Amino acid sequence: MHMPLNPNGVLGRLLHQRALSRWKAAARGAEHAELGLLRAQWQQARQLRAPLQQICHVADSRLALPRIGSKTFARPVGTDWSWRPQAWRAGLARHGIAPAQNKMKLGDEVTVFHDCKQTEISLRQQRNLRDDDLAPFGLSLEVFTFDGSFLSLVIEIPPDSCEGLQRRHLIRLATVIECEKPIKILTRLNVKHGPNTEQVLLTLPSDGPDAMVEFDLGYSQLNEKRAERMWIDLMFENPHMNQITLRDLTVCRYPRAEL
Repeated sequence: MHMPLNPNGVLGRLLHQRALSRWKAAARGAEHAELGLLRAQWQQARQLRAPLQQICHVADSRLALPRIGSKTFARPVGTDWSWRPQAWRAGLARHGIAPAQNKMKLGDEVTVFHDCKQTEISLRQQRNLRDDDLAPFGLSLEVFTFDGSFLSLVIEIPPDSCEGLQRRHLIRLATVIECEKPIKILTRLNVKHGPNTEQVLLTLPSDGPDAMVEFDLGYSQLNEKRAERMWIDLMFENPHMNQITLRDLTVCRYPRAEL
């Protein structure tokens, strides 16, 4: 197995300059080169093209900000658990679903729910490349004709979010959302404890792309000893002919300030 040559080392720079000079000279002389020589150069250039294109493609993705796998985002003081779902953090094996049928999943944590008879809904992961993006990826939900009564995305939260969960905790959902047309988005936190499920329903603010809500478990009947599962519903009202791009989505858990 050959170790890759360090391109920043003395030998790496020297070999690169020699190869670059050689191909520049070949390009300048291609118009008048003998056909046998030109054919050999053409074959070598074609062999080089595929690996060069591949490394450029991979480097464009990996070197672009934000970095893939990034867990960078603002956390409130006292946060004892936080999370950015995989769909916003890393590339998925399946980048999109179209049409997105009821109960179809994108990755392990995002599921689409709707009751449309004619499905004209698509959901796809896209790379975030803007200077102010913190999440490496976003999700784009595109809806054309909508003949159903509801459309939602369900975000499954890891089970360790329930470890040590108490009624004094606040659960903060922070998002960055762009829409072609204004739309009302409801959010619901669901916490399963034993046979029961506590639900807290809030409306996402719509006065800008950065939207945040805090679910206060203090008003719930949560049995702290039996908390076992959490998930969040994002419910879109009247999504007909709209494209909703969720640039980021994060969840934080922290205790309510003592009075």
